[in-house]
Amino acid sequence: MTAAASAIAIGTGVTLSYCEQGAPSEPALVLLPGPTDSWRSYEPVLDHLPRSIRTVAVSQRGHGDSDKPATGYRVPDLAADVPALLDALGIERAVLAGHSGSCLTARRVAIDHPDRVAGLVLEASPSALKGDRGLTDFVETVVSTLDDPIDPAFARSFVADTSSAHLAPALVDLLVQELLKVPARVWQLVFASLLEYDDVAELHRVRTPVMLIWGADDVLVSREMQDELLRRMPQAELVAYARVGHTPRWEVPSRFAQDVATFASTCPQRR
Repeated sequence: MTAAASAIAIGTGVTLSYCEQGAPSEPALVLLPGPTDSWRSYEPVLDHLPRSIRTVAVSQRGHGDSDKPATGYRVPDLAADVPALLDALGIERAVLAGHSGSCLTARRVAIDHPDRVAGLVLEASPSALKGDRGLTDFVETVVSTLDDPIDPAFARSFVADTSSAHLAPALVDLLVQELLKVPARVWQLVFASLLEYDDVAELHRVRTPVMLIWGADDVLVSREMQDELLRRMPQAELVAYARVGHTPRWEVPSRFAQDVATFASTCPQRR
């Protein structure tokens, strides 16, 4: 399926690109791609999600075809866009699914706006990235040197390094094409924010159901991080995928969609 994009202006002053499918229902499912990805990174799973669930995949500010303002790329800024998006779409409550760094955004929304979040799906979620040695080195040696236009060869290597060698070539081409839409300054602001942000001490305030989806071959986010999240959020459950890397939804989209749909169906409709 080639999904159709729409655009919507939200109350925080930006217009976001998104794709929506499914019958009107609540809680809706809102998909938040990780840093440098657009809503199209969820295309592999959209066909596998039941149409009984209202599903919205969105490109966050600075990404894909969404607006790219000069500022506003801290985790709290990205989180503030989510309830504004829900308002614009007439959604009262949603299950938020985030990937990698955007899991921090989803968690921030659940902490600050618990009445709007029915559940969290955290795919390849770090515990915290503040001071993370690997990310710090990547930001200092690679991200800080980026300039526009982004080198397509670098974009392709980044997709390969953060996913799997088993991805279909057409999907890789799509992901690279979308990544090239992200300006160098957005890379720099987003990754700098991830190195500053730490909500671990606040995670006890997350009261919604939580599902952690993690690939056992993930070389970027460790099992120890998953265990830390389980300690901080006792209501969370871990679903580990054997022989899968950092982006499970690309490697096993059918299973990912089934797990997310089953989880969303158990989340309460009203608080």
